Amino acid sequence: MNEVVSPDGLAVRAGHHHNPYRYLLSDDELDELLLELGTRRAASIWRNHTSTAESAPRGVYGRACMAFVIMDPTAGPWIPNDRAVLGAITVGDDGSSFLPNAAAKAGGHRRLARNYGEAVLVDTHLCGDGHFRYGHSADVRGLIVGASAQTTDQDLFEAAALAHDFVHAITERHLAWTQRTGPGEWLTESDTPAAEHIAMVDWFAAT
Repeated sequence: MNEVVSPDGLAVRAGHHHNPYRYLLSDDELDELLLELGTRRAASIWRNHTSTAESAPRGVYGRACMAFVIMDPTAGPWIPNDRAVLGAITVGDDGSSFLPNAAAKAGGHRRLARNYGEAVLVDTHLCGDGHFRYGHSADVRGLIVGASAQTTDQDLFEAAALAHDFVHAITERHLAWTQRTGPGEWLTESDTPAAEHIAMVDWFAAT
């Protein structure tokens, strides 16, 4: 878990639950990336929190804090939500209190394969006991992010911005990695398949 203070004085904390991109980033580097992206969101949160109504395109943010939960887009649908979290970010002193809310949005979206806010508003039969009463959640090219602390539309905007920045960062690093390593078959430094793929066919006797 890493922590910095943004230029505007907001505490930003970030950490990963697990790292599906080890061929690109060490665990420490992934935490640093999440912290960098969280600091960007801190700047947006502070700017919109201190804006006037006339200069805030999505309305003035009611709180100088937020929580974000990022789901692992490489995890199969059979993986439970609590094991499919890639990482989390909090902004501001009260950000951590909104983590369960952000988790509920992100987990609901992953379970339903659609914006959790739509289910809350339209298909409440999909939201059972203990689920959150608010949306929305963002999905940018398969990466799901839940965010909480502002209005639902403001949460959606910040979640989508974080998801976009994360996808862009991974894409840039992947392109740099392919240039460095050259041709190959597997996304590993040793160019070998993951144990999962070997296990899928190890029952088949080789000739």
